[in-house]
Amino acid sequence: QVQLVESGGGLVQAGGSLRLSCAASGRTFSRYAMGWFRQSPGKEREFVASISWSLGSTYYADSVKGRFTISRDKAKNTVYLQMNSMKPEDTAVYYCAATARLITTSASAYEHWGQGTQVTVAS
Repeated sequence: QVQLVESGGGLVQAGGSLRLSCAASGRTFSRYAMGWFRQSPGKEREFVASISWSLGSTYYADSVKGRFTISRDKAKNTVYLQMNSMKPEDTAVYYCAATARLITTSASAYEHWGQGTQVTVAS
């Protein structure tokens, strides 16, 4: 059974940085795509970034392009989200997700989800 465990959330000042980690277990992920999504109160869950586990190809939401970087460490079975130049509007619960389908930005395509980690950006 696939398990995804996020860590690294917290409180940061605007302009600061955080790195989220997602430790994946329970499956060989070579054919998976991994994604980061976020959700703030009263809003729908939105796509942030995704990465193909095998090829390393990446996609980003326009709102984070140039500020956030998604990466994966195959040896550690871990996906990262490096967040720089953070803004108050980045405040949300961030979720790691995995799909056996092709890399996608659609939350409904992801079969496995972590429990989420809170990120708060103070102005």
